[in-house]
Amino acid sequence: MGILCTCSIKQGRQDGAVIGCGHTIKSHGAELARNHKHDWLILLLLVVIEIILYVIHPFHRFVGVDMMTDLKYPMKDNTVPVWAVPLYAILLPVAIFLFFYIRRKDVYDLHHSILGLLFAVLITAVLTDAIKDAVGRPRPDFFWRCFPDGIDEYDRWGNVVCHGKEGDIKEGHKSFPSGHTSWSFAGLGFLSLYLSGKIKAFDRRGHVAKLCIVFLPILAACLVGISRVDDYWHHWQDVFAGGLLGLVVATFCYLQFFPPPYDTEGWGPYAYFRVLEQINSSNSRPANAVGTAAQGVNQQMTSNSRVDDQILSLTYDAMESGKR
Repeated sequence: MGILCTCSIKQGRQDGAVIGCGHTIKSHGAELARNHKHDWLILLLLVVIEIILYVIHPFHRFVGVDMMTDLKYPMKDNTVPVWAVPLYAILLPVAIFLFFYIRRKDVYDLHHSILGLLFAVLITAVLTDAIKDAVGRPRPDFFWRCFPDGIDEYDRWGNVVCHGKEGDIKEGHKSFPSGHTSWSFAGLGFLSLYLSGKIKAFDRRGHVAKLCIVFLPILAACLVGISRVDDYWHHWQDVFAGGLLGLVVATFCYLQFFPPPYDTEGWGPYAYFRVLEQINSSNSRPANAVGTAAQGVNQQMTSNSRVDDQILSLTYDAMESGKR
């Protein structure tokens, strides 16, 4: 076992070959989760905060009659429904993480990729909804949310007096930034970084076709963002800000657990290499002990040899002097 672990370090650092040393979900999964229990508790806290931010009402900023020119786009259904976002932003990446786990049996890669993904998505969600509630920017279809019968009404200050459905009006003040887009870039952006490391897209060997795999999740996220503008749920600035926010958070979360994709060790998590180094260190100690013992034996044998030489020399001297 010690030989295999030592070999896995040498191969892993040079060409990414993985032996794994038997660290699977069954053997080390529970211990790994306990070591990161505080991270999982923070995740639950983020879920609670996200629910609160979603439930509370956003800031209702002033909307005058002159501003309605850009807010009279028709109300349309979502091309990408809300329920579909967790499917492709969370479950799809997790399925790919599981695929690599089945191949490599590396529990550290599986745990840290899932943990990093969830943090990326939830941090992005909290930031997005916090900004939405604070800004309160009206959506492009705000006029029809506020006045579904087409008859507009304003108070003495020139601000709108809406008489539409409360839920539609509430959602009408949540344009900036785009939640669909930020979630998409957080989840799929994290997946893109993960894949670029696993396939060694930046190994300087010139296999540019690998970039097609890397950019595929980013393209999907971009199309989601474009659909938000086409559906008149968001202005283009909302989509741009949401995509940038999600991608930045995903990058920070990814780099907490994995080296940069262009690194020679970018194919595996930091924890994997730390464990292999610990195993290699523990396996080298018995060898060092044997070496030390052998050195001691050699020194003892050398000392005994010197004593024997001295005795023989004295004997020869005595014989030559005629005493024996």
